[in-house]
Amino acid sequence: MSEIRIPEDHPRYESLLTRHRIEKGVDEGITSRQGLIAQGRGEAFDYLLGERTTDGADAAERAAAAALLLADHAVLSVNGNVAALVPGEIVELAEATGADIEVNLFNRTDERMAAIAAHLREHGAEEVKGLDADGRIPGLSHERAKVDADGIGDADVVLVPLEDGDRAEALSAMGKTEIVIDLNPLSRSARAAAIPIVDNIVRAVPNVTRHARELRDAPREELARIVDGFDRERALGEAEREIRDGARSDVSPTDR
Repeated sequence: MSEIRIPEDHPRYESLLTRHRIEKGVDEGITSRQGLIAQGRGEAFDYLLGERTTDGADAAERAAAAALLLADHAVLSVNGNVAALVPGEIVELAEATGADIEVNLFNRTDERMAAIAAHLREHGAEEVKGLDADGRIPGLSHERAKVDADGIGDADVVLVPLEDGDRAEALSAMGKTEIVIDLNPLSRSARAAAIPIVDNIVRAVPNVTRHARELRDAPREELARIVDGFDRERALGEAEREIRDGARSDVSPTDR
């Protein structure tokens, strides 16, 4: 993945590995330079969460799996950071839920779109949407408005990890069931989501896949009960409390 070798016993091994994946994504034209800033912001929240999946996040991940399985047409939206961090995991989630994969970028160029699509195919994706861009999300004037009409445009459930708040709000306004992965429970993205997952994407996507595989043969009535029983406001409130407790902790931070 990189010439840099990080010893596995390093106390910040997972965090450093993630940073290098983002760096490599920038070098390969997959991730934008702004993605480096977004990664650092998310890492700060994750540090306060103890770099772990909380019980509330796991419940949200189970609800997300149920919603994806219930969908008539689910789509997993992928940006540059997602492609750099969890390309194979996104493909596995798509396979477990029958969802489509679509690339959607704020800093969109034909070169980046093609590079990300090729990167996803290298990790097992058979079809990657987003290149046609023959549909639009109403109310947005930037490049994220461009979608495939038979992809996000037609979807009833959309997973939007590491999302821009305005598109999250616009998708919600379209009546789509929106699943957002965002380490900031106060972000517009998380607040707009029907199912906000406050967790690191490198843990969240595999967790949703695990739940989807466990629930694959469950009756639709059971899946519906899981989705209907998820309390988004409670989940966001619990995540915020976890982060505030982490910020007040008197434990000395590990050398980063």
